[in-house]
Amino acid sequence: MNPHPIRLTLSDDLSRSRLTVFFRLILAIPHLIWLGLWGIVVSLAVIVSWFATLFAGRTPEGLHNFIAQYLRYSTHVYGYLLFLADPFPGFLGDRDYPSDLVVAPAAPQNRWKTAFRLILAIPAAIVTSVLQYLVYVIAVISWFACLFTGAMPLGLRNLSAWVVRFNAQTNGYIFLLTDRYPSFSTDPTE
Repeated sequence: MNPHPIRLTLSDDLSRSRLTVFFRLILAIPHLIWLGLWGIVVSLAVIVSWFATLFAGRTPEGLHNFIAQYLRYSTHVYGYLLFLADPFPGFLGDRDYPSDLVVAPAAPQNRWKTAFRLILAIPAAIVTSVLQYLVYVIAVISWFACLFTGAMPLGLRNLSAWVVRFNAQTNGYIFLLTDRYPSFSTDPTE
């Protein structure tokens, strides 16, 4: 099977700075504010992209790259918040972050899937909402684990990464970055 067009890559050694772990939520506040502001603009871009994809059968390259950059940045922020990565992320979603998102270039999309995208995305959005609660519990457990051991346990990291990947694939599907449905697989390439 072909790899999913939206994939999460992890390149971290699992060691964490106890000091930044302790203040992680406070340190992430500027990123959360920027993510919210950028998200407003992306919401408008997704509406424009929906019309363009519906009529042209393909998301315009500029819109695709802009939305993908936002999705990549949100993955960096959530990777930082959920202890998938230790360094403080940049504010533009640059590619050199330990928990990064690889988004395939714009490709032709089925117009019918595009027209009914929000309806088709409802099951994945429901699962994503439920998984968000799970990942908050995992984040609290991870916070204690990282604070006391100075490292992120591999099992917690993999579970958090799976939730972040599924969330990114769901958002990528809703944001018209791909017409491939999010994958429930635990294989990181899918």
